[in-house]
Amino acid sequence: MEMVKVTIDGKVVEVPKSATIVAAAKSAGINIPTLCYLNLGGADYKNDCASCRICVVEVEGRRNLAPACATPVFEGMVVTTNSMKVMQKRKTVLELMLSDHPKDCLACSKNGECELQDLAMQFGVREIRFKGKESKYRQDSSPSIIRDMDKCIMCRRCETMCNNIQTVGALSGVNRGFEAVVATAFEQDLEDSVCTYCGQCVAVCPVGALHEQDHTWQLVKDLANPKKKVIVQVAPAVRVALGEEFGLQPGTDVEGKMVTALRKLGFDQVFDTNFAADLTIMEEATELIDRVNKTLAGDTSVKLPILTSCCPAWVKFFEHNYPDMLDIPSSAKSPQQMFGAVAKGIWAKEEGIDRKDLIVVSVMPCLAKKYESSRDEFKVDGNPDVDYSISTRELAKLLKQANINLPTLEKGTMDNPLGDYTGAGVIFGRTGGVIEAATRTAYEWITNTTLENVDFVQLRGMEGIRVAEVSIPGLDEKLGSKFRIGIAHGLGAARELLDKIRAGEETLHAIEIMACKGGCVGGGGQPYHHGDFSIIKKRTEGIQAIDSNKDIRKSHENPYIKELYAKHLGKPNSHEAHHLLHTKYFPKHKI
Repeated sequence: MEMVKVTIDGKVVEVPKSATIVAAAKSAGINIPTLCYLNLGGADYKNDCASCRICVVEVEGRRNLAPACATPVFEGMVVTTNSMKVMQKRKTVLELMLSDHPKDCLACSKNGECELQDLAMQFGVREIRFKGKESKYRQDSSPSIIRDMDKCIMCRRCETMCNNIQTVGALSGVNRGFEAVVATAFEQDLEDSVCTYCGQCVAVCPVGALHEQDHTWQLVKDLANPKKKVIVQVAPAVRVALGEEFGLQPGTDVEGKMVTALRKLGFDQVFDTNFAADLTIMEEATELIDRVNKTLAGDTSVKLPILTSCCPAWVKFFEHNYPDMLDIPSSAKSPQQMFGAVAKGIWAKEEGIDRKDLIVVSVMPCLAKKYESSRDEFKVDGNPDVDYSISTRELAKLLKQANINLPTLEKGTMDNPLGDYTGAGVIFGRTGGVIEAATRTAYEWITNTTLENVDFVQLRGMEGIRVAEVSIPGLDEKLGSKFRIGIAHGLGAARELLDKIRAGEETLHAIEIMACKGGCVGGGGQPYHHGDFSIIKKRTEGIQAIDSNKDIRKSHENPYIKELYAKHLGKPNSHEAHHLLHTKYFPKHKI
């Protein structure tokens, strides 16, 4: 890699020739304020938008100020980031933004996390010199995300994320001048667009223009209603991120303290989505083996590769973009929906609780889970299996409102039978985890032997697309090769991999796809990481540590899962299991 020397505020640094001024300054320990910039591609990432102009700097020999996020360095470049001219221009730009911005900061969903608010404080803005007409747009409310475009500052981060990273194409800058705004095609509602509700636009929005559909006050009402029994399930990725909202390091496992906190809030039972993750593996691993055997027998009614179906954003993306391949994903419901189906379809009956009086709440790292729980196919006579989902951020907010200080709590334990899980269940929270969990079970079922080393390290990593081979004795000979597994995280990577499958350029037997970078640990409902992907890596390490320390690390060895099949479901993929635990997919219209 060719390196160049650059002088920034008197400091000489050596950086890659492809680096931008922002990246070069960061390597020198110099912070340049930004709003539109997304730190997504390392030192050589160039911001294609460069719309906010907060990051302007002086470059020796250049007549005008340069946007640091989009200007590449060159040998001998001399940059000044803190001259009076630069500071004056930045403040002017900031004041112009604030002049067309609502002043309801105290009631804003992003209050305390707003980057515009932080910059106003940094620049000491106490009055706004520019006054005039303020933009007014209609508010767009969907099952997962609310768009409040009155607060949009046209940084276009959401557009960059949606189009360049996720390749969804739901958002784009439209109109010009004062009428400019980020919107969907033809100004349609988000609910009617190709949006997948992955929530990554919310995660990168610097202000309150995009935020989740908040269900916390609905939860408070239900908890206060003596006629309702309210239970909660918690996703694996939540326990390694929730602590960040209370000053703990990313990746810290707060499961025990979280259980105590949820009981203090008033939940009648605290269960774990990890239990349903183990249940998902029972169904998906069985489905995988069945498809492989039928394919080897020449049965053309089934297709490989089989695709995991745990991520609702990925499922919606698939329904929009690959309607010709809807017979490839596993028909197994996601763990969230399996839990709801078992809780209301089996557990409630055993407890003598009327389905309508049981409120099932999920705590998820994902905003698409709000949408998933609202889908009609997951309702019985109009009553949803999961009543609603709240994000990790929403739970943290509610705990703070209730004056519950998470780090000071004693550790509690999950309730049973729907609270016990294996190491295979918890790794659903990271990229590669679902398919690794399925491989642990499928290996033993195919070979009829005990798998001593359950760590399939070749399935782990942070590359956007990974292809790994797993040797399964007996199956390798039948296939004529090792079992090939594809893994993708981020919808852009998913599209790239699926296009290769569709074109016949890649042959795989199984694929895991998660919509968010890093998997669920990087979900759109997690505490904001502000582009620092070391946080996602630490959460991943936290997930893996829980798995490594579990006594039981294979889903099919979970004693409560065994009991569930023995009492109610018979065996995986039985008629009873299909009725309760499986679903269908539907092609979505695309404009």
